[in-house]
Amino acid sequence: MPSEHPQEQNARSDPELRPLLVSLLPRFIHIRGEYRLGMLVKLVGDESRAQRPAREEVLSRLLEVLLIEALRCTTGTSASPGLVLGLADIRIANAIRAIHERPAHAWTVAELSQEAALSRSAFFERFNRTVGLPPMAYLLAWRMALAKQLLKQSPVRIADVAEHVGYNSASTFSVAFSRHVGTPPSEYASTQGGKHAAVTEPGG
Repeated sequence: MPSEHPQEQNARSDPELRPLLVSLLPRFIHIRGEYRLGMLVKLVGDESRAQRPAREEVLSRLLEVLLIEALRCTTGTSASPGLVLGLADIRIANAIRAIHERPAHAWTVAELSQEAALSRSAFFERFNRTVGLPPMAYLLAWRMALAKQLLKQSPVRIADVAEHVGYNSASTFSVAFSRHVGTPPSEYASTQGGKHAAVTEPGG
């Protein structure tokens, strides 16, 4: 089994990436007749009521497995558009993984459609229908989530963050970040990165 890519590990653990992923999950998952899922729900209930050693750690693992099992069961259902349906579609999943693994690449719809082995028009329609966002909008959202994560680290330079998420210049990145997040990256870093955040302004 291939090892998990660092970006996927970050997506699970970093709070800045969670809003993006959570926003792409369906609000409700309606599932019937799944024995394994029912057993997991029962285990979670039993564990939450008990006062056993390492209770929080066990609950965390059980809930993680419960979520994975629930997402497995959504394939072929009428779940709302989002990351679940996107990853359940093997062709669209290939494009999503490519974005996650190479956020700095200058992706185009044509290139992503090749990753999905679909025509450009078919890919665009299928991605938008399953994920609920156009491919370039998803790419932008992913890059900005990664940028917010990096800006909270110390020390950090805007130019380095810009390069990491696919921008050729710090000024271009700063404009895109300000438009998307609502605040310049230097201001975001100073408020979210703590007193040790060190940011070099574009051209500084």
